Amino acid sequence: MDIYPAVDIRNGRCVRLMQGDFAREEVFSDDPLAVAEAWFDEGAPLIHVVDLDGAREGGRANAAVVEAMAGRGIPVQVGGGIRSYEDVRSLLDSGARRVVIGTVAVEDPCLRRRLLGEFGERVVVGLDCRDGRVSTRGWLRQEQLRARDLANTVMEEGGRHVLVTDISRDGTLQGPNVELLGEVLETGAAVIASGGVGSVEHLRILARLAAGNPDLKGVIVGRALYVGTLEYELASEIVREELQCWRNE
Repeated sequence: MDIYPAVDIRNGRCVRLMQGDFAREEVFSDDPLAVAEAWFDEGAPLIHVVDLDGAREGGRANAAVVEAMAGRGIPVQVGGGIRSYEDVRSLLDSGARRVVIGTVAVEDPCLRRRLLGEFGERVVVGLDCRDGRVSTRGWLRQEQLRARDLANTVMEEGGRHVLVTDISRDGTLQGPNVELLGEVLETGAAVIASGGVGSVEHLRILARLAAGNPDLKGVIVGRALYVGTLEYELASEIVREELQCWRNE
């Protein structure tokens, strides 16, 4: 299980939102590219980048910044405002390692199947959840679809990776939703966890889960890294040690 630092971009700046609320924004840098480079230099195997303007309004408002990251060889997983085949193709061609689709994965099943069939593991389906149900349109619209059901569909259609975010915990530092993660892991999908990680103990909880289920591939950490409750290199070392410990038992 790897740790992926989050770089969320709004109006060209690196920010964090509380529980996906655009009115509760905290700015951490005016230079998202420099932030991504810094995490990469610290050893992050992948940077999770979200275009928040795109997620809310559609379109790729911060495309130039994202493509500059990929162009410099920074390994990025990109989401937010990706609504078409051309968006996905362009990002992958620019050097992005993976592209996350959320709204379009729910609203356009035909396109979802096409993307998963053509690009396979390079397309990640985002399961942004409130009470176990998927939200779309920058977390502003609540769907009736349950996260585990969409994960099952992704697997049936040839996909592999899903990004599971508990919106109610995002930015709160109150801990991950282990129950939700367990439900989705039962589908056999490769899971990336997101939402609520704020301490070493939270990482230990996820490492224990990953030791028993190697399909938990990674965890996205945002606010904790920016406010200093977690330090990237130390956090990565603790996860490695915890995994080793639990796998040896």
